[in-house]
Amino acid sequence: MAEALKPALPAACASRLTPRERFIAALERRPLPGRVPHFELVFYLTVEAFGKLHFSQRHYGQWLQMTETERDLHRREMADLYLLTAERYEHDAILLHPNPGSEDEIFRLIDGLRERSGPRYALLLHGDATSSVPHGNRMTDYACRLFEEPDAVKDESERRVDDALARAKRLRAHGGLDGFALCSDYCFNSGPFLKPEMFGEFITPYLKRLVAGYRELGFYTIKHTDGNIMPILDDLLDAKPHALHSLDPQGGVDMAEMVRLAADRVCLIGNVNCGLLDTGTEDACRESARYALRHGLRAPGYVFSTSNCIYTGMRLERYELILDVWRREGIRTAAKRQEDAA
Repeated sequence: MAEALKPALPAACASRLTPRERFIAALERRPLPGRVPHFELVFYLTVEAFGKLHFSQRHYGQWLQMTETERDLHRREMADLYLLTAERYEHDAILLHPNPGSEDEIFRLIDGLRERSGPRYALLLHGDATSSVPHGNRMTDYACRLFEEPDAVKDESERRVDDALARAKRLRAHGGLDGFALCSDYCFNSGPFLKPEMFGEFITPYLKRLVAGYRELGFYTIKHTDGNIMPILDDLLDAKPHALHSLDPQGGVDMAEMVRLAADRVCLIGNVNCGLLDTGTEDACRESARYALRHGLRAPGYVFSTSNCIYTGMRLERYELILDVWRREGIRTAAKRQEDAA
C-alpha cells in the first residue's frame, strides 16, 4: 500500500487546518499528523447532552401557520444545535437533516450554519438515489419486480439518479454544501439483500452514475451501508465514492481487512461496534474503539466513527467513553506514518 500513499502535510501546517479541511484531507486520502477526524451520521442524544429535543424528532404540523419570525426562531435553534453538537464532540463534518425538508428550507439551513460558523465544518446532505433493502412488507413485491419487470425497475432507478443530480446542480448553484452521504442500506449482517450478480445489474450502474455526477459537480460522497458488504465490496469501490461507512463489525466487516483491501482506493469511516456500546462491557467498548483506531491509522484516509450513529437509546456515557479513547489514542505521528508506509 505504501506506493499509493500521498505525502502528509507538515505538522505545523496540519495544526492550522479547520475541522472541514481535516475532514476533506481524509476524504482525499491525504494523511495528516495529529488526531484523525471524527464524524457521526447523526447525534440523537441532544436531550441528554443539551436539554433540547433533536429537531429530526420534532413534528412541525403547523409550520405554514407560523409567522416568519417564529419559523426563523426554529431555524436558528436547529443551526445552533448542530454547532453545539459539533463543538462539544469535536465533529469535523455535519450531516444535515432539514426539518421541514423543502428545498427552500435546505438552503436556509445551509445559510444559517455558514453565517454562524463560516467554513469551519464540512456540511453534508443525504443524497442517495439507489435502491436499498426494501421494508419487510415490500420485500416480496420488490423481488418479484426484479424478475417480472426488470426494465421498469431500471428506468425508475435512472429517473431517481436524474432527479438527484438535478437537485445537486441547484445546491451547487446555491453554494455552501460540501457533499452527500449516500445512505441506502444494501446488506444484512449475513450479506447483501441482492446476490452480487443482481447487485451488479440493478444497483452498481446507478451508484456509479450518481457518484460520478456528484464528483463532476465538485461534491464529496460518502457511501453508507450497514451489514456485511464484503461480497459486493468490489462494486462499491468501482463506484469511486470518496469514503465508505459504516464498516459494520456486526456484519463481519474487519477493519484490518478493509485497510488491506480498500485503503488505497477509498477513505474508511466507522467500525466501532454499536452493539457493544449497548450491550458490552466498558472494556469491550474501549477495545472496539482501539481496534478501529489501530488499523484505521494505517490507512491514508480514515475518520473515527461508530458503525452506525449515536442513536436514541444509546447511553451517552458510552459514546463519551469511546471519544476518550479517540482523544488519547487516535493520533497519527510522523514516526508512525513512516513505519506504516514501510
